[in-house]
Amino acid sequence: MKTAILGWGVDTQDVEPYLRKRGDEVTVLDEKNGDKFANLQRFDLIIRSPGVYRFRPEILQAQKAGVEISSKTKLFFDLCPCPIIGITGTKGKGTTATLIYEILKAAGKKVYLGGNIGTGVFNLLENLTKDSWVILELSSFQLIDLTKSPHIAVVLIVTSEHLNWHKNTKEYIDAKRNIVSHQKPDDFAVVNRDYPNSVVIGKAATGQVTWVSGKDINLSTRLRGQHNKENIAAAVAVAKIVGVAYEEVVKDFRGLEHRLEEVATINGVAFFNDSFSTVPETTIAAIKSFVEPEILIVGGSSKNSDFTQLGTVISRTPNIKAVMPIGVEGERIKKLLSGVKILPAGKTMAEIVKIAYNNAVSGDVVLLSPACASFDMFKNYKHRGKQFKHEIQNLKVKSQKSK
Repeated sequence: MKTAILGWGVDTQDVEPYLRKRGDEVTVLDEKNGDKFANLQRFDLIIRSPGVYRFRPEILQAQKAGVEISSKTKLFFDLCPCPIIGITGTKGKGTTATLIYEILKAAGKKVYLGGNIGTGVFNLLENLTKDSWVILELSSFQLIDLTKSPHIAVVLIVTSEHLNWHKNTKEYIDAKRNIVSHQKPDDFAVVNRDYPNSVVIGKAATGQVTWVSGKDINLSTRLRGQHNKENIAAAVAVAKIVGVAYEEVVKDFRGLEHRLEEVATINGVAFFNDSFSTVPETTIAAIKSFVEPEILIVGGSSKNSDFTQLGTVISRTPNIKAVMPIGVEGERIKKLLSGVKILPAGKTMAEIVKIAYNNAVSGDVVLLSPACASFDMFKNYKHRGKQFKHEIQNLKVKSQKSK
């Protein structure tokens, strides 16, 4: 079989060895390397990378000529011998998927985490048996042409995103709908009832639906914020469906790195790393996660975001003690603030952490939640978050030595 892989990213690199092993004649075409998606009808099968739009004219032309159009996710659903738990949503997928994984692992299940996080699913395939569980974080890019749905489908908050990829919001929601629309009567859907788009998707489910809300969660947890209560609500519902305990795992779960991550407390000052927040909406959620006095570190490189609402929230949040606007966008954000103490912008992460700490007292929270990309000062959001954590550890060592 002549097979083309369109797009050579992390998502497709583990499927290529599988295809060659089964005897396919594989051609990799990647536009980043100058390859053209031309004359695709010469192939029998096309494996589309998630970054490649499903309805590109070249792909539709090949499909019309009789070429089978697939993706790594579609192929994995056909081959997987065990139940799949799939998680989708505009926000919260990674946290929810990881929490479900930890709950099932603690219960002694043979469980694997894949999709956009964890291990490439085709690296897992040979280890899977009918008694295994696979947890997949699934984006709209992966769901758009899915023709099978997971045994347990989780639908978190769904708003609008990736409209630079999707034709419109309807197409985005239609793609998400595939996570439930191919379920069997003995399958399950866990759906957040507090968001209209999520409800629309939930109503399309052909399995048994459990409606959840973060408002119903009163469990002890280290996770901050209403958005994390929503993630917990979904994970708890899945645990109940599978029939396993969840309380202790929820209590001890610290969340994912760079996502409102609790780093350390030094002389009563708590540091939180939310470097993953690169848009105003997630920073607003982070700000609302605390009642303690906050010192907010915000700013970075541009994503052409509108900071109007963020400026209003910061200015009107009474427990925000001070703000440090940093990076290229710092000045733009600062102009939208009123009635808030503005700290001088650190030029390096060492300076940023030092200034924030020197303006904090016991009981304060120092929150890095930039609402911006990182490329003006750092390689990426992970580098920014790791630098933040590194400087906090340095500060912790100095503090201990001075005692």
